[in-house]
Amino acid sequence: MAEGALPPLPEAHGQVVPSRPSMAEASGEGPRLPELLETGWRLLEEVEASTEPSSGAPSVQAKVRQGLGALQRAAAMVEELELFSENEELEELASADLKYLLVPALLGALTLRQVEPSRRREHLESARRHFCRFLELCRSYGLSGARPPPAAPREDGEAGSAAQRSLLAMASSRQAKIERYKQKKELENKLASLRTFVESGQADEEQVRELYLLQAQKWITISFEEIESIDQEMVILKSRDTMKQSSAPPHGPSRQVRTPLKPFILTRDAAQAKVFGAGYPGLPTMTVNDWYDQKKREEAAHGQSAPQWPPHTNDEELRKEQQEKIKEEDDEEALQKARDWDDWKDTHPRGYGNRQNMG
Repeated sequence: MAEGALPPLPEAHGQVVPSRPSMAEASGEGPRLPELLETGWRLLEEVEASTEPSSGAPSVQAKVRQGLGALQRAAAMVEELELFSENEELEELASADLKYLLVPALLGALTLRQVEPSRRREHLESARRHFCRFLELCRSYGLSGARPPPAAPREDGEAGSAAQRSLLAMASSRQAKIERYKQKKELENKLASLRTFVESGQADEEQVRELYLLQAQKWITISFEEIESIDQEMVILKSRDTMKQSSAPPHGPSRQVRTPLKPFILTRDAAQAKVFGAGYPGLPTMTVNDWYDQKKREEAAHGQSAPQWPPHTNDEELRKEQQEKIKEEDDEEALQKARDWDDWKDTHPRGYGNRQNMG
């Protein structure tokens, strides 16, 4: 028997007799319904204890689908047999039928193990419905006094959303988590000792009934925790969808894509273009006038005005600057001084002869 699985109900030895026989067994469906529950529970535990590196591994997902199929058939049979009713008390339930209270909770747990990203929100909503169904069922039988948490609002801006909870609500939620954690630990300790006693075959029907009720209490705690996690993940998914919509390009006419400019050297005149254009690899060169003419043609082709020269720049000033440059290059004396100075710097480091700061 898998760890945590429900043991079979032993024969009564005069201690406690259920108020009515199991409806599942009376209908002749006893062998099938317990097997379906046992199969679904066992596969859930195998998925949770899997050593696969990812829960999306094919072998893990195969167990998830198989377990869901078994539990869905079990849920349909429980519904058909009408094992549970809001108009009856817990004492009226046969001990053998108590274990079927857990079917919705196990369905919710296995539904969460599905890993299809495109259907994640659908799986979360389905799992939440299963957990809420289980909690409502337990509440109707007096096993829990708390109602299932209300569903998160659809609109992100609506008051009461998870992202806008007050500090008082957060503190209350934290305290509830602590209490649930303590209760869960106590239940696990009781279940461990009672399960060992029942599996040894020494337990009577009342002790097995207690085991089923403790299992239900444990899953009540798990269901509240899972619902809270589901609501938090739903908020994250909604925020992600909102970001995707805001970052999506508009459906209107797309902007014209401009051709990227190729790098080039902008020179003052044709003489500089010859100098800078030499060498390998050399970038293409372009004079100011050529660049202006090119921009003028491009802007005219696009129906825009051509760029204007700065007010202080004209052809006459450019000509004067070019003539001064030529004069400087023709002055042999100035050119010789510049060459001597370059030679001196090659053989004397920077700061040579500076004795002012020497100790």
